[in-house]
Amino acid sequence: MTVTQSAEHPLLQVQGLTVGFRRGGQWNDVIRDVGFSVSRGETLAIVGESGSGKSVTSMALMQLLPRDNSRISGRALFRGIDLLQLDERQMERIRGDRISMIFQEPMTSLNPVMTIGAQIAESILTHRRIGKAEARAEALAMMDRVRIPSAKSRYDDFPHQFSGGMRQRVMIAAALACQPDLLIADEPTTALDVTIQAQVLDLIKELQAESGMGVIFITHDMGVVAEVSDRTLVMYHGDVIESGTTEQIFRHPAKAYTSALLSAVPRLGSMTGNAMPTPYPVFDIASGKLREPGPRPNTLREGPPYLLQVSDLSKRFAIQSKLLKRTIARVHAVEGVSFTLRQGETLSIVGESGCGKSTTGKLITGLHDRDEGRVVLAGRELGAIPAVERAHDIQMIFQDPYASLNPRLRIGEAITEPLRIHGKASATEQREIAASLLTRVGLQPEMAGRYPHEFSGGQRQRICVARALVMKPKVIVADEAVSALDVTMKTQVVNLMMDLQQEMGLGFVFISHDMAVVERISHRIAVMYLGEIVEIGPRAAIFENPRHPYTRRLLGAVPVPDPARRHQRGAAVVTELRSPVRPPDYRRPARRYLEISDDHFVLDSGEDWQ
Repeated sequence: MTVTQSAEHPLLQVQGLTVGFRRGGQWNDVIRDVGFSVSRGETLAIVGESGSGKSVTSMALMQLLPRDNSRISGRALFRGIDLLQLDERQMERIRGDRISMIFQEPMTSLNPVMTIGAQIAESILTHRRIGKAEARAEALAMMDRVRIPSAKSRYDDFPHQFSGGMRQRVMIAAALACQPDLLIADEPTTALDVTIQAQVLDLIKELQAESGMGVIFITHDMGVVAEVSDRTLVMYHGDVIESGTTEQIFRHPAKAYTSALLSAVPRLGSMTGNAMPTPYPVFDIASGKLREPGPRPNTLREGPPYLLQVSDLSKRFAIQSKLLKRTIARVHAVEGVSFTLRQGETLSIVGESGCGKSTTGKLITGLHDRDEGRVVLAGRELGAIPAVERAHDIQMIFQDPYASLNPRLRIGEAITEPLRIHGKASATEQREIAASLLTRVGLQPEMAGRYPHEFSGGQRQRICVARALVMKPKVIVADEAVSALDVTMKTQVVNLMMDLQQEMGLGFVFISHDMAVVERISHRIAVMYLGEIVEIGPRAAIFENPRHPYTRRLLGAVPVPDPARRHQRGAAVVTELRSPVRPPDYRRPARRYLEISDDHFVLDSGEDWQ
């Protein structure tokens, strides 16, 4: 299917693109007869569920698929040059210069042994005849534009020293450094909180206005699609099933699948008037109707005993001088964090990337040693619980679904690995359990024999959810557990988590930057900024009566999934981001929380938070 474009000379014209992979001696086409065009200054969004072929399309255009295991046919004319006919040396001159790409997974796309500054400067030095000092200055300027705090002092840091969202900003900076004619952005804002996402979207639009850059925006976030795209292409199982202007797609979808995608979009404000978390309605493609969830009992067990008690939790990471290895500063990642979690409760932790959300999750699961504070899990001090027993009490779903799966283990083995380690099931039982869990998270049981690289990012995250459930824990820490999922799968996994909570009395610590999902799943919400909780309270209080300025900023930056309202957000607030780096002897000043209403507290920080 080909999307027509009125422009006489589009920047990119794709015709009949078909991509196949060899498996077991046979070729299998995964995308078929895809066609579209992108003009200067235009943004085309490609949407669809994980596994629909969106990322394969972009990788084929950039000739980044393995040549010995893939075949590509069709045409991809970029300024009249067929990209699919170029050899590797010719493509190297175009990649990163005239066409740039932001990859889906910043954790695995950055070189772990190169500093982030060097990686941004590398693309500048490769394609432009300038000196290293000038390249460094331009790289620093781009780091500032994507809102990396203390850019100058962090220029020589390595990727592992950054959070997932910060790494994504580095990827965006590297892609935009040479001001390309065409930007292919594969899930560029997935790892970003809403405030930084808004600033990055504004930056891309600003560069488009300055240079006429064309953009292909691959995403499952329909709010972002409504915010930035001029036209939208809908893919399903490798085929283009619908295309048109973004407003047309949102207002009058022609296909039931497109209607299903739009109906599954989490919308901020949809929980107003609901006291408890409520599963998403499910769209029945066959009937074309929404199936509303039935009444759900209250899973929350009031009062003590608590599943989890966290008191004055702190974690600092030392920064050492390169010459003498002496501690010259510390990153105050988590500062004085306290909260409780009851049986059947979901506490969501929200905040921008680098605020300490993921570090908090690792501290309460024992994956990081804490510097100060206490963690009491099911009535026992965390440090006193043997690792074998701890696996039955608390599990974690990690932020990066690729790095957390062993590439040498088939996914059935990866899911049941905890059972195998602790000797909890026979080989036959493990296979049955793996098949059952795969079905529960929306995958086929026969997929148990495949390896992680054979799955899309969203599918890998579902596998991680299944693995966290295998030990039937009391508490699950879900670190961006649905951030890599498309909208339909996101609603299914959130509904699954609610069902499991109802069946097993699970407590969830749900770490996320997706405010619409947080509103749907949470009983209570904690808002973090620079390692501290600045506001905590019941879900309705946080969303309907936010009191801290940062909470209001977070909610104000959420994109609205309606193209007619794309200009209502206004320009993102751009302020100098404060750094969590402090002198070695720094001690946090005493903090005071104000009780706004029942169980709703806000940090009395005055203007100090800005």
